[in-house]
Amino acid sequence: MKDVLRIECSRRNLQQVRDFVRGFLSRRSVPELLINQVVLAVDEVVANFIIHANSEDEQQFIDLELVVDGRVLSVEIADNGDTIFLPHPHTAPDLPEYIRQGRKGGMGMALVNRLMDRVEFFTRDHHTVCHLSKELV
Repeated sequence: MKDVLRIECSRRNLQQVRDFVRGFLSRRSVPELLINQVVLAVDEVVANFIIHANSEDEQQFIDLELVVDGRVLSVEIADNGDTIFLPHPHTAPDLPEYIRQGRKGGMGMALVNRLMDRVEFFTRDHHTVCHLSKELV
């Protein structure tokens, strides 16, 4: 089972992304906890693509593809901008240091890595792609 969505690179489209993911998973009787985890992870990655990789350029777009094969969800998020966005390899953040510094932001990808079973960034045809997977049991 597969579904796709294309959005312009604008923050105002994030609600559409959340609704798309929630609807796709709800139609497959996925438990609410897993739905919330996946929605949050996809929202974070798409927001990073919109803001950091594409500077909210509404002339650019992002494609989302959701596929369920058995009990495994695969999510592919691909941008079509000119900038390659490959986050640094995941390292667990030092939470006490974040708090001590009063830092805001920078925790999103750490959260995505905790919520999803697999997170991969790569390039395809000079565009950034993120692949997320999660076992839905």
